[in-house]
Amino acid sequence: MSRIYVIHENDAWVEPLRAAFNESELPFDEWFIDDGTLDLSTTPPPGVFYNRMSASSHTRGHRYAAELTGGVLAWLESHGRRVVNGGRALQLEISKMAQYAALARHGIRVPRTIAAVGRDAIVQAARTMQGRFITKHNRAGKGLGVRLFDDVAALERYVDGDAFEAPVDGVTLVQQYVEAPEPFITRVEFIGGKLLYAVRVDTSLGFELCPADACQIGDLACPVGETPAVAAAPRFRIIDGFSHPIVDRYRRFLADNDIGIAGIEFIADRAGELYTYDVNTNTNYNPDAEREAGIFGMRAIAAYLGDELRALERRPLHSRAAA
Repeated sequence: MSRIYVIHENDAWVEPLRAAFNESELPFDEWFIDDGTLDLSTTPPPGVFYNRMSASSHTRGHRYAAELTGGVLAWLESHGRRVVNGGRALQLEISKMAQYAALARHGIRVPRTIAAVGRDAIVQAARTMQGRFITKHNRAGKGLGVRLFDDVAALERYVDGDAFEAPVDGVTLVQQYVEAPEPFITRVEFIGGKLLYAVRVDTSLGFELCPADACQIGDLACPVGETPAVAAAPRFRIIDGFSHPIVDRYRRFLADNDIGIAGIEFIADRAGELYTYDVNTNTNYNPDAEREAGIFGMRAIAAYLGDELRALERRPLHSRAAA
């Protein structure tokens, strides 16, 4: 019998999905990828494979989990397996540079961003910015390296001091700071290429944001500014009846990049111009906001993967073995 396989490296983030699978009585297994081996001469089992590898995996001691996952996804795809969020999705997950280039190809505006390697290059990039700017890691997640600067002198003190966070891939992004008239951003969640909901996220306490349940219990792996994450729950509110022309562009972007499940974040400046700044293919959901709205992302993911599994089971045996 075919199964759903969840590829990941963080048990806490998968717990709500396990519960959703069990509620729906769906057969599933987990592939926890950290270290180990992959025999490329073997054949993967039949089933539907859902990739949840995180860009921040290295911060949990899983330094090469993303690299190994890239090989696993290539192996699965070479055998024609059904993979949700495959190799291209992982490429975008671990590189903001790749994200922004892909978004721009679809006419989706992103903040002006300069990628820099090395202290002098970071400072030189900042000198070309007009007004306030931020830094962030190219391979990010959890708000890694996100800092707001008023001027280049402040940045120089940062990169020369002990507080500087070196990116795991060596690439620091220096980015235009988009100031909104009100302190919030919007995150839109897609499952199976369809909009599930949009959530308004209050940024008044900072803009390093993580909606997952694990981040609501003091897990400093998902910081929200410098405040304890337990205070973050009221900051997430699902928007009733959200509609915006950007949604259609996001749908096309996701389809073109073979991404089945993702959260995309955008912000509007004081002139009403919309900027998209993050695509998260390892999306998590805020449980308090979902309970209030009566919409549940992990249940929707389980239903989607269950449909994919049933579609696979309906195929003839000879074609199912090749997929």
